[in-house]
Amino acid sequence: MWNVLVGRPLRSSEASKEQITPVEGLSALSLDALTSVAYGPEAIIVVLAVAGSGSLHLVLPITVAIVALLAILVFSYRQVIDAYPGGGGAYAVSRANLGAGTSLVAGAALIVDYTLTVAVSIAAGVGALTSAFPSLTSATVPICLGILALITLLNLRGLGETARAFLLPTMLFIVGLLAVIAIGLVHPLGLNEPQPGQSLLPTHGLQVVGFLLILKAFSAGCSALTGVEAIANGVPLFKTPRVTRAKRTEMLLGVILGVMLLGLAVLARRWHIGPRSNQTVLSQIMGMAVGRHWAYYILSLTITVVLALAANTSFGGLPILASLLARDHYLPHLFSLRGDRQVFGNGIWVLAGLSAALLIAVGGNTNAMIPLFAIGVFTGFTLSQAGLVVHWWRERPPRWHYRALVNGFGAVVTALATLVFLVSKFAQGAWVVVLAVPAFVLLFVRIHAYYQRAGLELGVGSIPTKPVGRRTLVIVPVTSVSRLTEYALAEALSMGQEVVAVSVAMDPGIDGLGSEELERAWAQWNPGPPLRILHTDFTSVVQPIVAFIDDVQEHSDQQQIVVLIPVVIPERLRYRLLHNQIDLVLSAALRSRPDVVVARVAMPLRAPAVDPTT
Repeated sequence: MWNVLVGRPLRSSEASKEQITPVEGLSALSLDALTSVAYGPEAIIVVLAVAGSGSLHLVLPITVAIVALLAILVFSYRQVIDAYPGGGGAYAVSRANLGAGTSLVAGAALIVDYTLTVAVSIAAGVGALTSAFPSLTSATVPICLGILALITLLNLRGLGETARAFLLPTMLFIVGLLAVIAIGLVHPLGLNEPQPGQSLLPTHGLQVVGFLLILKAFSAGCSALTGVEAIANGVPLFKTPRVTRAKRTEMLLGVILGVMLLGLAVLARRWHIGPRSNQTVLSQIMGMAVGRHWAYYILSLTITVVLALAANTSFGGLPILASLLARDHYLPHLFSLRGDRQVFGNGIWVLAGLSAALLIAVGGNTNAMIPLFAIGVFTGFTLSQAGLVVHWWRERPPRWHYRALVNGFGAVVTALATLVFLVSKFAQGAWVVVLAVPAFVLLFVRIHAYYQRAGLELGVGSIPTKPVGRRTLVIVPVTSVSRLTEYALAEALSMGQEVVAVSVAMDPGIDGLGSEELERAWAQWNPGPPLRILHTDFTSVVQPIVAFIDDVQEHSDQQQIVVLIPVVIPERLRYRLLHNQIDLVLSAALRSRPDVVVARVAMPLRAPAVDPTT
């Protein structure tokens, strides 16, 4: 059943089937950035609207500044892809140029951002759905979790299948929105139609728009840039040549996103778009450009779907980031293991779990998460570009001054935007991110310290002494003379120089034969290894065997003891609960004993053939 859900296991040679092309990279790693046009321009207009309708003309110059920053980021992350093709983005750049401590801040910030991206994207998509169908509002959280489960399952199948599954809605979204912009610029079809909702502009605006308000509007609009870093984080996901394909995807994203942002800003300024009740800025622009007819509703539905699917960007980035942190011993090593489908499945599961917990905690409410959004990714932007400045200064390739200047300017701007985000949104919930990032950093440090201690204890990196074998005593717990006992003793004789069978004396009928009857049957069978009857006043079989092991070790501390537990494997799964109780209790008792090797010998129990004549 699991193979049906996630697909058959893939060989390493088949891993290329799940790698992606530049166009597939748009649907796999760029949806977060592309769909940010649904809330980025609106964030600018909402801030400017505080100063009244006279300030709305500033939406275009602010958007031009944001697109200029987008160009710097695209340029920067194309350099990151070249310099660090192993993925990791801001974490890899910071670790190589700014030190391990700074890289942990970048890694923690990205983990927080990836989790928020999944939750915000899905909640925004479901929010658009419930706006169209209010009767579904009470099922917001179950719908969110259902979409999250679907995206998780698709990513467990492999990023290639996910990218191909999401490619059609992604292309519909890009082509549809560009068509809306083109029609709006050339010949709008619904410009004179009445717009639903009521204007939320203040009746008496401020006479002067202050610098701080412009700065706040710029920072709010920078939320449209989230997701730009995901391609640099996921370079190993591309088909070879990976670097070339990843850089093409980054450029495609920059061009498409820049055109969309500028086109929407031009239309918003031309039509004096302001905030309205129950209407997003994007919805107003689409309604004026194409009219509120079939094209409007098809594109609205597509935007709803793509907003929800934008969560996939994080599933492409976080598992690789977690694998790099695990490789550097800052996360458990299981995050660096690939599953049967050649994906980092443990990272996918953890991201799904964190996102599900966040969605449940806020009840699927997008507005509750918006104040937390973008802080993590802009921290990554700042550290990545600051790290590149150090990289160019160290390497000093041709024209390194120009590159360092561009990255330095980008680092200053993104740091300023991050600071504005923190100050303006701190009381609204950004304090959660301020606490979460140091908490993750502390977790990384503690895990790394443990791995260092464990490495010293295990002598990792040093040459140990030559191993010396010891005489082995194999202890086989038995309850009766049977084929299972014969099977276990045969295996025990092949493992050690000395074998002894042990049985705990209990009342007859409780657990097989009584002790006297078992001794007579053993003497009659005479299998070779002796039988030791362990007497006890209690009904536990564990304590007498543990006491016997302690006694053996006390008299021969140079002997290796192996406890070989016979177990039955029935043909049908439902019968397994009927066997192997001794295995469960004895294994649990000996699990923490470093001086004893506990092993199982499994005997398959097949159903007897049915005689057709009976």
